[in-house]
Amino acid sequence: MKPGIHPDYRPVVFRDRSAGFAFLTRSTATSDTAIEWTDGNTYPVIDVDVSSASHPFYTGRSRVLDTAGRVEQFRRRYGTGHA
Repeated sequence: MKPGIHPDYRPVVFRDRSAGFAFLTRSTATSDTAIEWTDGNTYPVIDVDVSSASHPFYTGRSRVLDTAGRVEQFRRRYGTGHA
């Protein structure tokens, strides 16, 4: 690796506020905010919208879609489609 051209690779906390989940890893991401971690050190914190703690694929929880209502709305708007 060439010296001086790569971003700083350091410990960073990624936090999913919707799930109350945070994890410490290494990254080149930067942040203006910091958090005190359980080891007593302060690390930059990156807030994320979705993590493995809140994503439906990992949690097994899914959103229920009203597909029957959508079909009826389509039929009212465009007819039944029978020729």
